[in-house]
Amino acid sequence: MTKRELSRGKCAFCGDEFSGPGMSRHLAACPARKRALEAEEASGGTTGRLFHLYVKGTYWPGQWLHLEVPASATLLELDRFLRDIWLECCGHMSMFRIGDMHYISDLSFGWWNDDDVEMADFTLGQVLEQGLEFTYEYDFGTSTDLTLRVVSERQGVVDHGEEVVRLMGRNDLFDFRCDECEKPATVICSFCDYTLLCDACSESHSCGDEGFLPVVNSPRMGMCGYTGDVW
Repeated sequence: MTKRELSRGKCAFCGDEFSGPGMSRHLAACPARKRALEAEEASGGTTGRLFHLYVKGTYWPGQWLHLEVPASATLLELDRFLRDIWLECCGHMSMFRIGDMHYISDLSFGWWNDDDVEMADFTLGQVLEQGLEFTYEYDFGTSTDLTLRVVSERQGVVDHGEEVVRLMGRNDLFDFRCDECEKPATVICSFCDYTLLCDACSESHSCGDEGFLPVVNSPRMGMCGYTGDVW
C-alpha cells in the first residue's frame, strides 16, 4: 500500500469502519457515540468545551487519528498523547505551528526565536477554534510531520479520569507486503530506501539486520529508533 492510498479504521463507539474523512462525518451522527455521551451527561461530571481533532500524517495521510480533547488541556498534554501513540523514540523536541506562532515542547534546550513559546503555557482553548488547521513536527532531525484540523467543538463532560485525550478512531494497520516476495511484511530496512521485508526475506537481506525496525501503525514507521506505540 502506498502512502497516498485511503485507509479505513474502526469507530471506538460502534466498531464500524470508515475512511479518515468519512469518520469525521460518522462521529457527528454515530448512535452509539450519542448514547455514550448522554450517559456521561447523566453522570453529572464536570462539563466544558471539547474539540474534535482530525490528525493525519502530512506526507502519509492514510495514517490518521480522531481525538476529542478538552479545551482546558494544554498543548503539552496533546503533545504527550501524540508521542505515546505515534511518535516517541528518543525524547526528541517537538513543535506545534498555529498561525504565526511556534509552540515548543521545551525552550530550555536549543536556540529559539524571541517570540517562540512553550506548549505547557497554553491551553487548546486559547489557541484553537472550529475549522482551524495547524501542523506539528516531532524530531527536528529525522522529522515526522502531522497536520491537524479542528473538526468541531461541543459542550460536554470533560472529566474522564486519567485520560485527558479520548481516542475516537484510528486507521487500521496497513497490509504491508514484502518488496521481494509479496508475503506480509514484518520489518522495514532503514538503510536501503525503507525496503519492506517478511521474516524469510529479512534473513538474507544484504544490509543485515542492524537497520531493521518493526512494521507498526504509525507515520513514524522506519524512522530513527521508533519501534511502536506505548499508549
